[in-house]
Amino acid sequence: MKRNTLFVVALAAVAILFVTLGDAHAQKLAEFIAKAPVGDGPGMIDPSKPAGFLGIPGGVVVNPIVAFLWALWVGWIFSTVGAFGGVMAGVGHMSVFGLGDYAKSFRQTAPELNKLMTDSIRASNQWLVGLSALISSFNYYKMGRLVLPLGLTLGGGSLLGAWGSNMLTAGKLSFSAYQGYFGLFVLVLGCYLIYETSPAGERSKKKAKEAARAFEETVKKQKAGENIDTSSLGVKVKSFGISSCTFTFYGVEFTFNPLLPVLGGVLISAISAFLGVGGGFMLVPFLTSVSQVPMYLAAGTSALAVLISMITSIATLVSKGTPLDMSMIGIELVGIFIGSIIGPRTSKYFSDKLLKRIFIVLAMYVGIDFVLRGFFGFRIFG
Repeated sequence: MKRNTLFVVALAAVAILFVTLGDAHAQKLAEFIAKAPVGDGPGMIDPSKPAGFLGIPGGVVVNPIVAFLWALWVGWIFSTVGAFGGVMAGVGHMSVFGLGDYAKSFRQTAPELNKLMTDSIRASNQWLVGLSALISSFNYYKMGRLVLPLGLTLGGGSLLGAWGSNMLTAGKLSFSAYQGYFGLFVLVLGCYLIYETSPAGERSKKKAKEAARAFEETVKKQKAGENIDTSSLGVKVKSFGISSCTFTFYGVEFTFNPLLPVLGGVLISAISAFLGVGGGFMLVPFLTSVSQVPMYLAAGTSALAVLISMITSIATLVSKGTPLDMSMIGIELVGIFIGSIIGPRTSKYFSDKLLKRIFIVLAMYVGIDFVLRGFFGFRIFG
C-alpha cells in the first residue's frame, strides 16, 4: 500500500509539472522568431508554411507514429539497463526526427533561436527519460531490485548538480557544440565499458558477479518450473549511517559510504544536465564499478537518481525561458510508458555481460557519429 501511495504521489508531481510548464515562455520564443530572417531558405522563417516544432512556421513536423515507436524503444532500453534512455531520446530528437539539422540551420541567421531550440531538445530528452525513470523505479522497487538508500543519496547529489549546470548553461549553448560534447562523453563512456568487460575489469567486481550469478540461477530454476520464494532474496537494508550503509541481495552482502554517491551524484548530474540526458549512462558504471553492485540492481537504483535529476533539470531550464513542444512530448510519453512497463519484465532474461555489450555497441556508434557531426560537420550516414 505504501509503495502504491509513493508512486501515485510521484506521478501526480510530474503531472502537475506537465500542466504548469506546457506553454510557458511563448513570448520569448515569438521574440526570437521575429528576429529571424523571412524566406524559404535554410535558417529562415516562412510565415506561409504550417507550424512545426515549437509552433515555428515551416518548422520540422514530427510524424506521430515515428515519435511513438522511438519512444517505445527509449522506454525499453532505459528500463532494461537503467541507462541510455536520455542518449537514445537525444538521438531520436536530433537525428531521427530531424530537429538537430533544423536547429543548426539557424546558427548564423538567428543564433538566439538556435540556442533556444538546443535547450528545448535538452529538456525534451529529459521528459522522456524522466517518465521512464519514474515507472522503472516503482517496478524495480516492487521486485526488490532497488537499493533505496543508494538511490536517494545519489539523487540528493543529482539535485544540486543538475540545478547548477542548467543555471550556468541555459541559453548559452549552440546546437553544434551541444551535439559534439554529447557524442564525446558517450564515446568516452563506451571506451571505459570496453575495459570494464575485459578480464582485468571483471576481476575487480567479484561481489557483483557473485550476486549476478545467484540471481541468474534463480531465474533458470523458475523457468524450469521450480517454485521459489524470492521475497527474502531481494534488496534488504541491514544498516544505514552517515559513513556506512550495508544491504544484501540474494545472500551477498554489500557496503558503501553514503558520502561517495552524494559526491558522485553532483558530478554526474552536472554533466548529464549539460548534455540534456538523465545520466543513467554514467550512473550505471558508477554503481557497478565504484559501488560494486550487480547490473540487476544498477538499473532500478540509477532510475531513482535520474528521476530526481530530471525534475530538477526541466524545472530549471523552463525557469530560464526554455519552451517545450508538449504535443510532441505527449505522444512520446505514451510510448515511454509502454516501453518502461515491458523493460523490467524482460531484463531478467538477458545476462549481465550481454546487457553491458549492448550498452557498448550503442555508445561507440552514437559517440563517434555525434562527435563527427557536431565538431566537424561530417555524417557517417547521409
